[in-house]
Amino acid sequence: MTNRCAGIAALVASLMLPGLASAAGAEAPADAAAEPLSAAIAALDGRVFDAFNRCADPAQVQIHASHFAEDVEFYHDNGGVTWSRDAMLENTRKYACGNYTRELVPGSLQVHAVRDFGAISQGVHRFCNTGGTTCDGLADFVMVWRLRDGQWQVTRVLSYGHRTTGAAP
Repeated sequence: MTNRCAGIAALVASLMLPGLASAAGAEAPADAAAEPLSAAIAALDGRVFDAFNRCADPAQVQIHASHFAEDVEFYHDNGGVTWSRDAMLENTRKYACGNYTRELVPGSLQVHAVRDFGAISQGVHRFCNTGGTTCDGLADFVMVWRLRDGQWQVTRVLSYGHRTTGAAP
């Protein structure tokens, strides 16, 4: 098992873009070999949702979209299932852009390697009303990340357990 983790860590380290290793927000991995993978996925999570949070700008929608496979499956407990990136983006534009932003709850991100494929990330995110003073939504998420030809893309998303918190940002 340790050799497998070390191999994945070496692969991820060799593919990491500048700045990925310094990402904040990931929980400390169980062993040091998983650290580069956790840092890489934490940084990618930040990039995905930085673009999501600015999706009123069409250029940011394209950046957001680039992180997802064309055939991404998105399972949302309140919104149902979408079976493609285009359908997911249509929902993002319709329901999210200009209405709310997403924040990763600090310390909630966990990353697990998937041998010969990529990684699974899971955590909790908070939703804040755009231009408002409240972050009144909270939900759990799981994202399946595939590493192919040096590029990470999300192939599956589960967003569930949506609840109201009434908390300030």
